[in-house]
Parts: sequence; structure tokens; C-alpha cells
Amino acid sequence: MNLDARQIPILITFILSSSVLVYKLADLQLFNSTYKKIAERTVLDKQTKYPSRGNIFDRNGDLLTYNKPIYDLEFIYKNVDPDMDTTLFCELLEIDKETFEKNLNKNWRDVRYHKSLPTTFLSKIPPEKYSKFQEQLFRFPGFYPLNRNIRAYPHESAPHLLGYLGEANLKQINAENSDYERGDFVGKSGLEKKYEDLLKGEKGVKFLIRDVIGREVSSFNDGNLDSLSTQGVDLHSTIDLELQKYCEQLMTNKRGSIVAIEPSTGEILSMVSSPFYNPNKLNLDEDRGKAFKALMSDKIQLPFLDRSISAKYPPGSIFKPILSLISLQENVFNANKTVTCNGHYEYRTFKFGCHQHATPHNVKSAIMHSCNSYFFEMVRKLIEKEGYNNPEIGLNILRSHLSDFGLGRPLGIDLPGEKSGYVPTPEHYDHLYRNAGANWRSTYIMSIGIGQGELDLTTLQMANLATIIANRGYWITPHLVRGFGNEELKLSDEYKVKRLVRIDPEHFDPVIEGMRWAILYGTGYQANTAGISICGKTGTSQNPHGDDHSVFYAFAPQDDPKIALAVYVENAGFGGDIAAPIAGLVIEKYIKGESKRPILEERMINMDLVSKDLPPEEKASESENNSTLEKDEQ
Repeated sequence: MNLDARQIPILITFILSSSVLVYKLADLQLFNSTYKKIAERTVLDKQTKYPSRGNIFDRNGDLLTYNKPIYDLEFIYKNVDPDMDTTLFCELLEIDKETFEKNLNKNWRDVRYHKSLPTTFLSKIPPEKYSKFQEQLFRFPGFYPLNRNIRAYPHESAPHLLGYLGEANLKQINAENSDYERGDFVGKSGLEKKYEDLLKGEKGVKFLIRDVIGREVSSFNDGNLDSLSTQGVDLHSTIDLELQKYCEQLMTNKRGSIVAIEPSTGEILSMVSSPFYNPNKLNLDEDRGKAFKALMSDKIQLPFLDRSISAKYPPGSIFKPILSLISLQENVFNANKTVTCNGHYEYRTFKFGCHQHATPHNVKSAIMHSCNSYFFEMVRKLIEKEGYNNPEIGLNILRSHLSDFGLGRPLGIDLPGEKSGYVPTPEHYDHLYRNAGANWRSTYIMSIGIGQGELDLTTLQMANLATIIANRGYWITPHLVRGFGNEELKLSDEYKVKRLVRIDPEHFDPVIEGMRWAILYGTGYQANTAGISICGKTGTSQNPHGDDHSVFYAFAPQDDPKIALAVYVENAGFGGDIAAPIAGLVIEKYIKGESKRPILEERMINMDLVSKDLPPEEKASESENNSTLEKDEQ
């Protein structure tokens, strides 16, 4: 074929244009799956069936959580009647016309949306609102409800340990093998987060065939590919709900925490962090955002902080029984040693304070009187075990024993967010006294002998110390779950193994007797309860930023103990005045089923140690709220 010069450019243009069209067609049909997926989705609609989340029960079978229905409203744009009554629609859902238009008119160029496929119009519609809308749903073709569940709490108790739900984030959605999608709810804290994989259950799916304008035609493949959702596994917790409520009563208007453990099993009977909050305010309804923001912005009370496992405190004098056990074991102190105390401990030109009491002639009386001088002397003997000039050896001996007691590291409770506390190291003091050539000695660190200085513990660790003494030398990792709704699932061996401390059994006797004397005749007398042999120790933790903290730990009965606990009340002063009577009431409630000291009980419940720290405007608001509540009750 002969082509003249004018035809060649036309032919080349035709060939190039044809090649581009062929390439584009191949790309659309063979390589690019976007339009293929849209086409499939137009015909095949995959509907997710959401499972009921597993419930959580207390140790006696009382329900701590349940599932509350909530609704998402989806729509298929092509099926929506343009002449529907939008005024009635907006009134029923309590939205304005602007929200209606915004939620209906999506960016249809976005590959996430298609006019013939279901798209979310409104999410998290509470049942009360949805029930009114459902009666009129027939008036609004193209809109379809999707049923889901959120958490609700029948007792408004134990928010920190139960936790709350929130929407899955992108990291969770994009994780390998993740079945989370946008809008799915996941555990964000507490047991809800720790046991998320069990509680969430498994989604089901239903495949529907729709026509080109989105109308449902039939199930796909006669439903052979459909699957039912599987309910999440129930958790049976170790918590005693009635004891938990009582502890929360006692800690109302106070900052601090209570942790109570069953010594023989490590099961946590009660774990309270105060201030607390109503967990129903975070159950993902339409007001959750405001409640969450209000709780997060409270920088004074820090209601989200779990003070039982995440706050670190100096233990104060409750450390003295532990130091006694270690010193007796290391043979640096005799159980019948006398230490003279004239209201202070003297070393060279320095005096370290104590309080007036009878001379302690043994470990028992020293614990009973909580004599600082006695334990200053004791900690010096331990740190100087290998000589005055080798304090790092003695400190490491102490640290090794404290590690046996679970200090300086997380205990391993089945909750996220547990802190390790702090046990100082020789390196810490080398750095602290670097300007003095790191030549520190036992006299530089005597404050740890009375539970002060650099020593920090969590309330959980303090309760575990009481457990170890109660058990005379062992502990089981504290835990909050004792079993599962699925009998094939078993509790981890981690929560069954006895962990021994390297203390000979005979050394526990004088320490336990001293703790019993502290209740009968000493600083912990306000914890004394008729008919129950309580062994305990008070502590007053010095606070450089304000009032001292009130501390107490105990176990009861003395023989075959049923409960061990620690009470820590911030800025409450002497341990015997606040923490000890609270602990006594808790022990009495658990062992006897009720408190028979109504005057003490009322005083502890009504004691307000929080309002004094509130700004004036918050005090006024709190007063108004209390006044309103009183009127409502009347």
C-alpha cells in the first residue's frame, strides 16, 4: 500500500490512539480491580452479623456487665425516596436538616461509597430513640437498621477494673489477621481490654444479591456461605460485688485505693480506685464524648487514673515488717534485740525523728509502737552486712529479697497498666551522690528502713505484702478472673503457682505477733474488731507536696486468714486515723457480712478529703448538685 506524506501522520495518530484505548481497556478489565469490586458489590451485598459480647460476673454469679442494643442506620442512595417527609425524619432522629443533607449526600466519587450499596447514615442510635423511629420506618424507603451492642453496667461499680469500650483504631483495623472494621467496638481498658480476644466473640456474615438499583433479590448461593455469629466468652471474676460496693462507699470523697486479696488463692476480692466514675457514662451512647472529655480534663482528681496499680507511693511504716523478716533471715538482727529510743535516733551530729513510746525490747514491740529508731538501726545493720564501706553489697541483698516479695517489678495482674514501683539500686545512689564521689554509706539511705526515700510501691504490691505475711512465706500472682463460660478454657498456670520468699518460717512468728499487738495495743487500734483477730501495720507516708498519706495493711484472721488488704488514702494524715479504721470495717464486712460499728462506719463514709482541694467554682457546683439530689430524694 502506497501512502503519501499526508496520510502517514493520520495513520500514526490512529495507531497511537488505538493503542492507548486498548491499554486502558486492558487495565480496567484485567489489572485494575476497583471497578470489578464495585460491580461485585453492586450484585453481592455482604452483611456483617455482630455477636453479643461476653458478660462479666462477680465471684458469686452477680452480673457486672450486660449488652445493651444500639443501632446504626444505613441507606442505599438509589432507593431513597426524594419526596419523603424529611421534617418527620429529622424530628424522630433529633437531627437538623443540615445534618440530614450532610449525611445523605456523600462524595460519590470516593471509592468508599456507591449509590447502589449500603452506606452508614447515622451511628450509635440509642434504643429509646430508635424505637420511635422504627414505628415510622415504612415511610422512609432506602433506610435500613443495623443492630449492634454496647456495654452497660447494672451496678455502676468497679469502672477501673472492668474498663470500657471504644472504637477500633487504624492500627487495630490494619493489624495482620484482624477482623476489625471501622466502627467496631473494642476494649480500651481494664478486663475489657485484657480479655478482648475472648469477650468479643466471632462475627457472622450473610450474603444478599441485590439488583442494579440496590433492591434485595435473594440470598446468595441459597445461604450456603452464610454464617452465624458466635457469642463472646463470659468471664467469671474474683470480685465480691457487695464488698466492692462497700469499699467504694468508704472511699467516696477521698483519693486513694483499696485492694483486698484472698491469701490462699491470690484472687482479688475488691479493688477500688478513688475518685471513680459511673461506667455507664462511657458506654458509647451519643453523650459519651462529653463525659469522656470531662473526665479527661479533670487534672485535680484524675478519675481515669487507676490508683490501685498505676500510682506509685512511698509505703511508709508498713515496710517495717518486711525489713524485719529480711534482717532476721540475714542474721543481722536478733528478734529480741533492744534499741533505745528517746524520741529520736542519733548518729554523730544528726538526729532522726521518732515519737514518744516505751523502749522496744524486741521486734514485736518495735512493730507495735512503729519505732523509727529501731528500724533505722535495723536497716543500717543490713546495709552494712559486708562492712560500712561496702553498702552496695548490703543494698543488693535487700533488693534481692524484695524482688522475691514482688517489689520493683509488676506482679503480673491480669490488667493492663500495672506499674512496677521502684526499689533503689546502688547505681541510683552512685548517680545521686556523684558530686561526693559516689561515696555514699548506709547513713545516707536510712529512710528506706521506714518506707520512705526512693522506695515506691503500688497499693496492689502493698496488699500482696500482707498476703505473703498471712501465708507465712508465699504468694500467688494476684488476678481478677477465676474462670470462663467456656469450660474448655482454663486459667493460666501463672495464677496457680505458689511463689516462695526466702524467709524461714520461724521468722514470721515475731513479725505476725507484732502486727497483732499493733491492733490490740498499738498504732492500729482503730482497726480492732470484736471477734476477729486482725494483724496489721499502720503507715504515715511523708508527702513533700502537702498533707501526709494514710496507709495501712492487714490480714485476718491471724490463723487461716481469709482476707489480706491494703488501704492507701492520699493526704489523710496518720495511718491509724483513717486507713486503719477503713480497713477494719472492710475486714468486718467480708468476714461477718456486715459492720456492727455504725458510728465509725458513718464517720468514714461521710469524711470528705476531696472538696478542700476543689477550686471555688467547683465547690459551689458540687454543693448545688448535692442540694438538688437531696430535694429529689425528699
